[in-house]
Amino acid sequence: MTTILRLPGDPADATLPALLLRDAEDHGDLPALSWRTGEEWSTLTWREARREVAVLAAGYTALGVERGEHVLMMLGNRPEHWLSDLALVHIGAVPVTVYGTAAPEQVAHIVRHSRARVAIVEGAGELPRWEPLLADDTAPLRRLVVVEAAEAGEHRTYGSLHATGSRRYDPEAFEKAWRECRPGDPLTVVYTSGTTGDPKGVRLSHRNILLNGIALDTIVEVPDHVGHICYLPFAHIAERLLGIYLPVLRAGHVHLCADPAQVAATARELRPSQFFGVPRVWEKLAASVRAALAALPEERRRVIEEAGDTARAHLACRERGEEPPAPLRAAYAEAKERVLDPLLALAGFDRLVWTASASAPMPPEVSRFWAGFGLVIMDAWGLTETSGVVTANAPGAFRLGSVGRPIEGVEVRAAEDGELLVRGATVFDGYLRADGGVDDARDEDGWFATGDIGRVDTDGYVWITDRKKEMIVTSTGKNVSPALVENALKEHPLIGQALVHGDGRSYLVALLVLDAEVAPAWAAARGVEGDLVSHPAVREEVARAVEAANARLNRTEQVKRHRLLADEWGPATGELTPSLKLRRRVVRAKYEQVIEGLYTP
Repeated sequence: MTTILRLPGDPADATLPALLLRDAEDHGDLPALSWRTGEEWSTLTWREARREVAVLAAGYTALGVERGEHVLMMLGNRPEHWLSDLALVHIGAVPVTVYGTAAPEQVAHIVRHSRARVAIVEGAGELPRWEPLLADDTAPLRRLVVVEAAEAGEHRTYGSLHATGSRRYDPEAFEKAWRECRPGDPLTVVYTSGTTGDPKGVRLSHRNILLNGIALDTIVEVPDHVGHICYLPFAHIAERLLGIYLPVLRAGHVHLCADPAQVAATARELRPSQFFGVPRVWEKLAASVRAALAALPEERRRVIEEAGDTARAHLACRERGEEPPAPLRAAYAEAKERVLDPLLALAGFDRLVWTASASAPMPPEVSRFWAGFGLVIMDAWGLTETSGVVTANAPGAFRLGSVGRPIEGVEVRAAEDGELLVRGATVFDGYLRADGGVDDARDEDGWFATGDIGRVDTDGYVWITDRKKEMIVTSTGKNVSPALVENALKEHPLIGQALVHGDGRSYLVALLVLDAEVAPAWAAARGVEGDLVSHPAVREEVARAVEAANARLNRTEQVKRHRLLADEWGPATGELTPSLKLRRRVVRAKYEQVIEGLYTP
């Protein structure tokens, strides 16, 4: 919990600009934002960052951006994005980040729906999706600001906008503008990534976001002014919270990682105190570690496995709220010092005090794997519509497999059909309409139906089963959670991705994808060469993995037939959302004939 920072007034009345002023006044010399410039890091302090925000605010005002209007951004994790987001907030505009992988029709939908006149884009790679809308009479878009000056063409450059802001910066006008912000004003609109249909615009206020951040901060134990590696897209509510809003609340230090593929290298360099990853990120990191461990001599692997067993036993006592026995404490301390910490140091994870995941159910096997290194991944649960976090595990109170207990100020209950309902001050006020109004999605008592199926146990911990709309109903009327079955299949290291199908059918089938990092190491250790997908040894091992998963599932949940696929699924090819959630509809459509073949005798 952050204890050294003053809040400027009642938390419910706070605004993000008021907190940024506090940071500049109280912690002005501390680092706020760092990014790569070649091989070196460039850094702005909180005082310098606020000055840059003020300059950009003047530049966007000169461009004609008005209070209350939406401004779209399609940029990577770079300083121009972070600073522009805050600058727009200070003049009362509403920043809206669009996923860099968004298709042209998705961009057009968001432009029309948000009624945005201005968009800020990175460079030539984005222009083909945006330029046609400038000439489209049905679209309100009138101006593009391009960050990469050499690729801007006839469009306004970010550099020229910054220069205009420097000339027109008026301290008195800047201070007056942000003080007109009200806690109930929209802080951002986040368009959901769209696992099905067009994305919806979720409007979130200063009060929604900051009360959520303050509540989370009371249960998260991190150092003062904690650093954060910012690598997920800012279009994702988790990164907006962790990469912009919480650092302003905490006067923290954001390290921008422009290339998500470099996050592991960045962690090794920075050795962070906290790290957040969606389940797929933790799965990929675990796969890399497994591949490295597989290459070690058997004796060394056995030492690591024994240390892992000790760590898991120690964690089990903590999970039950028990003090570990003295011999176990001593054994864990030795294992941690001699085996686990040196291994974690290789990944830059030896200083971690808070590790977390959200966005989708965490495979239990992945949690158990990291527990063997003494890391408890604090699973949390939330939605864009709830400003991020609804429930979270905490270092002093957690249950592996659950998503923790509700944060302060939030209520959770299960409806008769198992759908989880949420109520509280951090729940949004509605979905944005194309006319600028909002459609309130809460019932008359203030409850928001999340679309997630789960339960609340007697200790208040919430357990998620699956998304309501993704539940499989077999031809016999049985309900099956595909995520539960898929996670069981992925417990075998060879299986990196899985999709289970069976809606309206008499049995389940599965599409499986080999783990891109583990599979080559597994094959090399066994002398397996050539095309792994078609190799008999690989197919036999995958079949055994399916049998092992079935042994842990009830009859309705068991997979009768499966197919091993060659290509990994990802956002670029459409099977995953930008936040790495599985787009089941896309996968089913892409492999429709393969799925039908699994039901053909």
